Amino acid sequence: MDSIEMAGHLIRRLHQQSTQVFQARTQAAGFELTPVQFAALAGIARQPGIDQASLAAAIGFDRATIGGVIERLELKGLLERVVNAQDRRARQLQLTPEGEQVLAQCRPVVEDLQAEILGPLTRAERAAFLALAQKALGLTPARRR
Repeated sequence: MDSIEMAGHLIRRLHQQSTQVFQARTQAAGFELTPVQFAALAGIARQPGIDQASLAAAIGFDRATIGGVIERLELKGLLERVVNAQDRRARQLQLTPEGEQVLAQCRPVVEDLQAEILGPLTRAERAAFLALAQKALGLTPARRR
């Protein structure tokens, strides 16, 4: 089997393409966020007060390295860690007003660039691709991350 026919190779290439398009379009719009940082902000907005481990699971990111992502977003002033009232060792994540603003301004840019990632596909093919990718990841509409 040629590597061009292997799912892993094609997924890696699509990931590279996705990251390149994301970086180019968000930077051109004046945002300094990585795809993972954007996903983290969106995840926190979806579940204010989420803890780091739960956020890592929600966005499909490695628990061991999510701390660095959170730290960089905190240094940018986009989120804060708040002590959990029930468990003083735990930290809950919340967007700052600036984080909410950046997410609200950046979200349309990220939504618009999605079509560019799968540019050669028709609208129907994009919908089929997304449905198949979600199925391959075990994500049903009710379980989307």
